[in-house]
Amino acid sequence: MASSAARRAVIVSGARTPFVRAFTDYTRLDSIDLADIAVRGLLERTGLAGDQVQAIVWGGVVLPSAAPNIAREIALDLKLDPGCEGYTVTRACASGLQAVTSAAAAIERGEYDIMIAGGSDSTSGAEVKLPQKIVHAMAPLALGKPKPKDYLSAISQLAPFTDLLPSRPKIAERTTGEVMGESAEKMARIHGIGRAAQDEFAARSHHRAAAAIASGRFDDEVLSVHTPDGPRITRDGLVRADTSIEKLAKLKPVFAEDGSVTAGNASPLTDGASAVLLMSEETALALGYQPLAAFRSWSYVSVDPTDQVLIGPAISMPRALDKAGMSLADIDLVDIHEAFAAQTLSVLSALASDEWAKTRLDRDTAVGEVDIDTLNVHGGSVSIGHPFGATGARMVTTMANELARSGKQTALLGICAAGGIGASAVLERV
Repeated sequence: MASSAARRAVIVSGARTPFVRAFTDYTRLDSIDLADIAVRGLLERTGLAGDQVQAIVWGGVVLPSAAPNIAREIALDLKLDPGCEGYTVTRACASGLQAVTSAAAAIERGEYDIMIAGGSDSTSGAEVKLPQKIVHAMAPLALGKPKPKDYLSAISQLAPFTDLLPSRPKIAERTTGEVMGESAEKMARIHGIGRAAQDEFAARSHHRAAAAIASGRFDDEVLSVHTPDGPRITRDGLVRADTSIEKLAKLKPVFAEDGSVTAGNASPLTDGASAVLLMSEETALALGYQPLAAFRSWSYVSVDPTDQVLIGPAISMPRALDKAGMSLADIDLVDIHEAFAAQTLSVLSALASDEWAKTRLDRDTAVGEVDIDTLNVHGGSVSIGHPFGATGARMVTTMANELARSGKQTALLGICAAGGIGASAVLERV
């Protein structure tokens, strides 16, 4: 939908934890802990009293089974007003953007004046699922008042005693069984994206993220996190300033022997959280805040997962532009989630293709070529990391800050997600 001109939701500020590799510094912090840290830091940085937050919308993918509504847990943990509403959304890797646009829509409908939205994920805290064979046999014992014969019945159900160990989790499509890295390999073949181009893209992502850190570009958004084990984390832990195309070229393909997708040109498993403060423009100005940006439009689409499961942004980005009444030439900055270098480059290839425009977008000419100087100007998920539910909110925060700081007017966001989802938004400076 396009945002309403009568009542505008504005982005006031954003804050996030540093993003770190899974099973390292945040291993003992689950997704709720990380969310609490991000929201608490956002409130402290903005000076907003917690009891002024009327609602929270949160995005997550690896949801904790004991408390899946992370948004409400944040309000309770931080002792916000007891009436602070909260709900959690999950749209795979687009969950963070979904949370933020849902909050913007609620504000523009007049439901709330002050909201926090964002997302978090702890891959380190992913629950290992027991085989259903064990669950079906043992649950009646755990939930009821079993008698000795019930134990014998449960044991008999487990026979033959095979397939009882938990299986290794993998990031794959439920409907097709295709692992995301395999999807990226398929897209690279379809769009003619070679290994050298992917490694060049990855190296540039790291160098730009490193430059952003060194220049202080991320200081306004990245928090200092004190971990349970003691060390204080103050910066993203995955960015490698010293990487190079030559170093990346030495890595072996992961998903196919003759493939091109490696650990170096793919986003790593990551833990982290990102939060965004949104208000009605009238409320923000009345409280003395200078808004950073607002949504001009957004678009969510789905494609057939058996085709190219990660190509969705090549449809959602043009649709977001159409809803905003804009063309690619009107956009100052483009920020695309880098699930894989191959996926991002495939999306760019599609946007520049007349054939794609005719067959998939019902238009005569290509959307256009994205200028590399305006694309992911401070790096992206390949270098910064990708906590599934947090990435969308990170992108909104980084682009809102960049628009306000640089004086540029507009930014176009694009995110691919499992299930064949494409998510996009157009931000405009306020």
